[in-house]
Amino acid sequence: MSESRLVYSTESGRIKHTETPAEPEVKLFKDGAVRIERQTKGRKGKGVMLVVGIDPAEHDLKKLAKTLKSKMGQGGALKDGVIEIQGDDRNKLKALLEAQGFKVKIAGG
Repeated sequence: MSESRLVYSTESGRIKHTETPAEPEVKLFKDGAVRIERQTKGRKGKGVMLVVGIDPAEHDLKKLAKTLKSKMGQGGALKDGVIEIQGDDRNKLKALLEAQGFKVKIAGG
């Protein structure tokens, strides 16, 4: 039988459970290269570039995403350790990442 969790008490009202959020599982590659993938699935045909394989322990992903978005002149987001940049100019993105000292591979077609 599973544990019951108290959600409301007549004495104290609604009970809030505080759980620490888990670190997102980041996909790292054995060769140490960062991959640039293109994805359109679930985006109504709009393409985005995904930058995968950057270790969040070594790099500030939020700062890196902001820098890439501004230099690309595109929007984007940081979701679960993956940097998303709108558009499809992977060669320019590759050059920007290599200038920052990353080993980069373009993945997919």
